[in-house]
Amino acid sequence: MLNLSMAYIGNLSSTEQLQVENVGTQTAIALTSASTSQQQSQWTSLTTGHWVVPPTLFRTPAGWILRIESAQGQFFVQLAGGRLNLLTAPPSLTGAETLPLQPVAGTNTGAAAASSMPPMLPIAPLSPLPPMSPLPSMPPMQMGDMQMQLELMQMRMGNMQMQIGTPPVTSTPLTPAPAPAPSSTESAQRFCSQCGKAVSLSDRFCAQCGHALTAP
Repeated sequence: MLNLSMAYIGNLSSTEQLQVENVGTQTAIALTSASTSQQQSQWTSLTTGHWVVPPTLFRTPAGWILRIESAQGQFFVQLAGGRLNLLTAPPSLTGAETLPLQPVAGTNTGAAAASSMPPMLPIAPLSPLPPMSPLPSMPPMQMGDMQMQLELMQMRMGNMQMQIGTPPVTSTPLTPAPAPAPSSTESAQRFCSQCGKAVSLSDRFCAQCGHALTAP
């Protein structure tokens, strides 16, 4: 078994570099392309198992071919157009040129780090919020003989009352209004001076005895 901390790099051109590293049972492959204005990197991770021999890089007419040999078998990755493609069948390597890869200490690049990261644990569900407590009752507002109850939208002024909403379970009955005082016309009494019969103020003669009544 090879040293797991060992990685291999190879320069595909003056602007492209390949890095391969075996991290546990994963093979991390990173392809870096640099230019005068920017730098781009592509990487992939394969479950290959532990390597049994160092990786091999071939240059073919169809592009670069990387061969990984492990206890699980051989794996071939094609590098063309700045892309990494895992081949499902072994390619033809007849007449292919072998490019040596340089061993370096494991750098734990982004590809290797991502392959070795543990899976994220699911987020625990949030507990439900407790129910809100009801607001305390507010005392009625009082201004002179006017009273207003905010919870029930109730307003009272003197003997008049206006209310919007559900009335309370218990309420204080309103004081009944006093009966109107009799008018001066109804309270005045007039009687016939002859027979004592009650007569109206507008009568000129007594309906009982015919006596002429004196104007009040």
